[in-house]
Amino acid sequence: MTNRFFFHLLQLRQRLWAKPLLYCLVAVAAVFLAHLADQWPVGQFLPEIDEGTIQTLLTIISSSMLAVATFAVGSMLQAYGAASSSATPRALTLILADDVSQTALSSFIGAFIFSIVAIVALKTGLYGRGGLFILFALTLSIFAWVVLTFVRWVDNIARLGRLESTITKVEAAAAKSLTARRRMPFLGGVEKTDSNSLDGRKIFCPDIGYVQYVDMNSLQGLAEEHGLKIMLEAMPGSFLAPGRPLVILDTPFDIDEALRARIADAFVVGSSRTFEEDPRFGLVVLSEIAARALSPAVNDMGTAIAIVGRFVRLFARWAEPVEQEDRTIGKYDRIIVPGLSLADMFDDAFTAIARDGAGSVEVGIRLQKALRALSNLDQPEMQEQAKRHSTLALQRAKAGLAMKDDFSRIQSLAEAFD
Repeated sequence: MTNRFFFHLLQLRQRLWAKPLLYCLVAVAAVFLAHLADQWPVGQFLPEIDEGTIQTLLTIISSSMLAVATFAVGSMLQAYGAASSSATPRALTLILADDVSQTALSSFIGAFIFSIVAIVALKTGLYGRGGLFILFALTLSIFAWVVLTFVRWVDNIARLGRLESTITKVEAAAAKSLTARRRMPFLGGVEKTDSNSLDGRKIFCPDIGYVQYVDMNSLQGLAEEHGLKIMLEAMPGSFLAPGRPLVILDTPFDIDEALRARIADAFVVGSSRTFEEDPRFGLVVLSEIAARALSPAVNDMGTAIAIVGRFVRLFARWAEPVEQEDRTIGKYDRIIVPGLSLADMFDDAFTAIARDGAGSVEVGIRLQKALRALSNLDQPEMQEQAKRHSTLALQRAKAGLAMKDDFSRIQSLAEAFD
């Protein structure tokens, strides 16, 4: 349950209210903590600060920060709209989680709250000599922090929502998820094979949606408690529909409803896929961006070609060997987990580009060169999938290209696989 709690906690990064709320609480706490300086013995030796000076600074902050925060929200909304229209709506969660923008908005709102609460505290005569000095130091620090944050944010907002920035964020999210899965290829469980595959009692979930997270700790605890083995049937990213089981247990006998509910509760099901636990989702989103770029309304072949290059980088990273000390295998010895299918990953990445770019000789050439590069990696399965998609891309190009010379150029590259 702890892992599940942290998963939900991480999802708060996508909520615009979470970080500003934290900054507001810190701002209010800072105002009242400054009063503690009046209790220090050294407080009477601190320089004396005029209360009117502090109030003037706080008034400047309070009158400007709300307008700046409003401007920041408007700029961020424009960036979010640009990201959704130029890339894909599936990338919006990464834009919402942009740390620089959230920090800027939180700083502006936090500074506004600090100034208002501090002015009220000043008017009530809360502070003595020491408290006034600490409040003055805090006010200057917050003023400097806001200025630096604003300068940094202006540089960031100029790129936030731009297509290149969005693609980079999606690639980074995909690379992070792929790296985590390479280090824990079976989510810490036991690899599913023909010899250990289970055929017993199936457990279903009443919800319909995508599996976002699997609490392996909880499943391992349930398996040990009841002397069971559990085989996952719904991995993160799987769509749960009626008739799709979550897990299969190694028992033909029925189990009580309480255990069914506890098993189902180990799965977080939502309306959309997430990048953190679903390595294939990043590939799908990059492919969607390329497909939109290749649409007749956009006709941006350069973006599709650039994304093909990023796929080469991601798959090359997937093929890199993992040091033994970095791998986590068999931690949950009672849970059988299927591995990630490389064939599915190649389908996610290259199918849409080959289909929508079938009429473009430039895209066809780049696709064949990329698949050829992946086939040079020292991994037989990677070579097999690269060859398969080279053949599929060639067939689509044959149907989409009008000029024989264009097709011949792509065909010559595809024949290099033989």
